[in-house]
Amino acid sequence: MPDPAGSVLALDIGGSKIAAALVEPDGSLSGRTSITTPKDRDAKELLGAVVVLVRHVQSTLGVSPRICGVGCGGPMDAATVSPLNIPAWRRFPLAQMLGDELGLDVIVDNDAKALALAEGWLGAARGSRNFLAMVVSTGVGGGLVLDGRLLGGRLGNAGHVGHVIVEPDGRRCSCGSHGCLEAEASGSAIEAVTGARAALAPIEVRVRSGTLVGRAVASVANLLDLDLAVVGGSVALGFGEAFFDAAQSELSTRSRLDFSRACRVIPVGLGDRAPLVGAGAIAMRHLGATWIPR
Repeated sequence: MPDPAGSVLALDIGGSKIAAALVEPDGSLSGRTSITTPKDRDAKELLGAVVVLVRHVQSTLGVSPRICGVGCGGPMDAATVSPLNIPAWRRFPLAQMLGDELGLDVIVDNDAKALALAEGWLGAARGSRNFLAMVVSTGVGGGLVLDGRLLGGRLGNAGHVGHVIVEPDGRRCSCGSHGCLEAEASGSAIEAVTGARAALAPIEVRVRSGTLVGRAVASVANLLDLDLAVVGGSVALGFGEAFFDAAQSELSTRSRLDFSRACRVIPVGLGDRAPLVGAGAIAMRHLGATWIPR
């Protein structure tokens, strides 16, 4: 049967997991499913796994939406994606190729920008016109809303807070620099340092990760006149109170200007639903939905 009015397909593509669902106009999810991101696959094989996942959602629900929103790790440009945590895709034309395979419109944007849309629409940033949304997971990404508008940037990468330098001369990052937040506080960095999954990290690692996130947020708040940062992702949410207490402490220490000293860092309001709600919001925004931050 045709899709219910206004519903869209949503895909969240990350270095550890790929998830899909149908998103309704009220932000609810149906048919949510996920797979572990396949490793050691070439670009087209990985695309094939994504296609199978989306078709599973379509067949399970018996619907055929005309558009799919995709939140994907970056960096990217107007036509291609090159996620640092998905080596198989380098300058890969994801929107075009996925659209051709599925026979529908595909709109791709950065996964952290998708998170910003979701949180500004239904989550912890609802009602805020100026905030940073962050994903701290396998990698670290960010999306910025200023004056009620989602920032895009020259090639669509605005808000990429994972590459703010938090430890000068620190660990080498996959981007080629040293001391980036992603190289110090992400799940992949924690695993490289500790030799174990981030979920098993001891308290001192959890506190350090939160501290470095707070340091990066302070730089952004001081630069852009922000009073809110909402943070999601498996590492941040999994580390919980120790992470967020450390992040707020460091943020308060580093943000001392009159306009930034009240900045808060809090968990996302939508929990682990946020990435898919945000991917759906990418599609709804493209269709002209007035309730999604522009």
